[in-house]
Formats: sequence, structure tokens, C-alpha cells
Amino acid sequence: MIYSVRHTTTFRYQPAVRESVMEVRLQPRNEADQRCIAFQLDIHPSANIMQYTDFTGNIVHHFDIAGSHTEVKVTAQSTVELQSSSLPLTQDSGTWAELDAMVAAGDYWDMLGPSEFVQTSEHLNQLAAELNCERRDKPLDLLTEINAAIYTRFAYVPNSTKVDSPIDEALRTRQGVCQDFAHIMIALVRRLRIPCRYVSGYMYHGDPSDGKHDRSVEGASHAWVEALVPNIGWIAFDPTNNLIGAGRHIRVAIGRDYADVPPTRGVHKGEAQSELSVAVVVSPSEGPAPAQLAPAIVIQSRPVFARGNPRTDHEQQQQQ
Repeated sequence: MIYSVRHTTTFRYQPAVRESVMEVRLQPRNEADQRCIAFQLDIHPSANIMQYTDFTGNIVHHFDIAGSHTEVKVTAQSTVELQSSSLPLTQDSGTWAELDAMVAAGDYWDMLGPSEFVQTSEHLNQLAAELNCERRDKPLDLLTEINAAIYTRFAYVPNSTKVDSPIDEALRTRQGVCQDFAHIMIALVRRLRIPCRYVSGYMYHGDPSDGKHDRSVEGASHAWVEALVPNIGWIAFDPTNNLIGAGRHIRVAIGRDYADVPPTRGVHKGEAQSELSVAVVVSPSEGPAPAQLAPAIVIQSRPVFARGNPRTDHEQQQQQ
């Protein structure tokens, strides 16, 4: 299946700021069952765009807009081919001993330990006990159970958390967005000594008449996890929608957690009230291209200052 993705991010400032420096992770990855056929990045006001590849193989574009401006608009247009990636249920998913041997022979340490948004806590320990989250059955069976448990025990509530909310906030209230659910699953899985990584990207929701009942909303980016399963490899788990396999998921970036892969990150000079809006359209490329963007989703509206937190000034939360 070939998909067209258009992701538009708009930052508005009042009054004007003097300079903006930003990096974006918006280009889909080329790997396994996914191929990025085309990618175009447009910046307004215009800027020279440079590119590098980070430590997990994500493509990062960065630019500097000098001079006074009241708006920065970043538009990424991608064409991506996805092969069928349904989970091979008939394949032997392996044992805990085989998983341990696989980890010992590979380089998975970054995806096993704590990270900025994946930390242990009393609330996490309580959830682990509630789910009987310990090594039992086969790794794939337990991963499937954890994925479903987060889906059933946590409510999906847009705007209930912020871009930098710790997982304890969602654990305490039992509600959040896909970014929170991905972090919670990673924290539970890593304590079992299963390598687990955060995935930032998009999800095709399709026509509601197809019988799909996705809990996450359209019009924004999405987040899920991938866990290492013996005899199979990295398998996608989407606890927001209780899905396994990435048949409708387009991978853009992978990392230890959200801190490694925000779609946008940057700072600006000047004191200003800032508003960030995002509009995402994912559609099959065989069909007609959307005539216009979906209504923008306002992610945050708050004062930000040049001396503020350099990470959150220009960040957008996944599926807020």
C-alpha cells in the first residue's frame, strides 16, 4: 500500500521574534517493510535547510530563520510504501532463554535502561503488580497482554497531559494520549529485560465504514512502541488502539523515548506569546489528493521566552 502524508506545523508569535532555530524529524524511515518514495520539506519564511542522521538512523533537518517574523510554517510532504506487516502468528515466537541469548549477542542496551521519560516509580510498580508483569508464558504472549491491558485500563483523553509530562501523571489519573501510553508500555517492558523503543510517526485511520474503531484521532502524528521478540525481531505494539503489527503505521523516527524524536524542536529570540498548530493528512496515494488540509489542531498556546526551556519552546506532543 502506498500512502501520501502531509504534515503542516505552524508557529505564530505575538509580537514578532528576531530569530528562530529549529530541527525537525519528519522524513519517514527506509527500512524493512517500509520505503520512503519521495519527501519534500518546505519552510516559510524561506531558509537554508541542512541535514544529518542521528544515532538511531533518523533523518534530521535543521534550519535558522534570521530577521523579524511572526510565523514559521513547516510543511512536510511524503510518499511512503508499506508492505503487509501482519504478525506471523504461526511462527515460533521463541522463549525467554532465546530472548536473553539474542540480547547478549546484540547491541540493545539503549533500549533496556531508563531514559528521560521512562523512569520507575511507585505508580509504575503498582501497575506492574496489578498486571502481574513478570516473566511468564512466552515473551510475545506477555507483550500482547500488556498492550491490551494499557488499552483497557487507560482512557484516551486529548489534551490531558503536556509534551513534557512524566508518566506518573497518566499513571495516577489513568488517562492520557498515545505518547503517554507508549512511555508506560516501554517502562513495563524494559523492566522485564525486553528491549523496547519509542516510535514516532503516523497512522492511517481509513474509512469508518471499514469497521476500524481507532481510539486515537486523525489530524496529528502518532506514537507507539516496538519490542524485540525472539525468532521474529522488532514487533510494533500500539497500546492506544490495541493493535499489533504496523500495517497502518508509518515510521518516521525511533528512539529511547519521546525526548529523542520530537517532530520539531527549537528556540527563538525575543519575548512573545506563542501558538503552535498542527495538521496531518494521511491518505492512500491511489485516491485523489486532499483538496485542503484538515482543520489544524492547536497543541499549545502559552508564553515562551528565549531564556526558557530550550527543548519545549518549539516542541509538539504526539497525538495531543
